[in-house]
Amino acid sequence: MPRLVKYREKVAREKRRAYREWEYWGRGVPGFGDPNAQLFILGLAPAAHGANRTGRVFTGDRSGDFLYKALHQAGLREFSRLRRIARMGLRLHNVYVAAAVRCAPPANKPLPREVLSCRGYLRRELELLRPAAVLALGKIAWDAYLEILKQDGKISSRAAYKFAHGAEAEIAPGPAASFSGCTIPAKQKHRRRGASPNDVRGSR
Repeated sequence: MPRLVKYREKVAREKRRAYREWEYWGRGVPGFGDPNAQLFILGLAPAAHGANRTGRVFTGDRSGDFLYKALHQAGLREFSRLRRIARMGLRLHNVYVAAAVRCAPPANKPLPREVLSCRGYLRRELELLRPAAVLALGKIAWDAYLEILKQDGKISSRAAYKFAHGAEAEIAPGPAASFSGCTIPAKQKHRRRGASPNDVRGSR
């Protein structure tokens, strides 16, 4: 059994004490959002007790609270509070959210082969949505998107595109020509590096 499958199911069985009454999702977590979205937000992976519990990417943890607060302030999502509405009642406008890795990884650190195994899901979403802009939350998400561009012949190498908070690049004319990145919106990250909801709003 693959490492991520073992881990996600183990977490779903054992649960965190605070969520012992929850029925954990415990499966791969698909992306979701507006099927006509122009902005594609790409994160790292579901959190063990966040999306692995709720079944919806970037919900149930502090990173999700930060992200969806920014989207709400930008008018890109409904509901200003996010608690037990993770599986229903949350709507995104002109934005789609997904993760480079679709199952929660141990210590939030997927192996390269696990990123590769999930690449097909990301590629298919991008092909269907054809967004105008992609916002990568963290270096793994940044590299995952660049690798798809490289395979498609849109860039010759990832080396020319260095990840940094606030990094921006114009890839080529056509879908997803605008590409930007910011640090992962976890509470400890944006306290240390100065990220704010404006970073997400500025990617519209």
